[in-house]
Amino acid sequence: MNEESGADLQQKILQETARYPWKELIRQFAAGNVVVVADGLDLVEVAYWMASDNAPAVAPLLASGQLAKVSDEQAQQWLKEEAELWTVVVKPWIVVQYKKVTH
Repeated sequence: MNEESGADLQQKILQETARYPWKELIRQFAAGNVVVVADGLDLVEVAYWMASDNAPAVAPLLASGQLAKVSDEQAQQWLKEEAELWTVVVKPWIVVQYKKVTH
């Protein structure tokens, strides 16, 4: 992948990132298609690594649990809180990140 196409992909991911209610993602969660990025990481950057098959960047995140399938417990908590998550699709995954909204 050349640098320009990488920048284009990253821009596309950024433009497609939005807050989405967790309750609308339950069906995808049940299908095992939702992964969560740990707070403190850059959602767009992680999604870009996934989309560009950057295994050297993604593997340590998986190994450390900073990128993982959403657990049943977490799903229940988000449903209870009526959480909205930052969300982007990197087929076949829906990549989410929870950031508590403070007013």
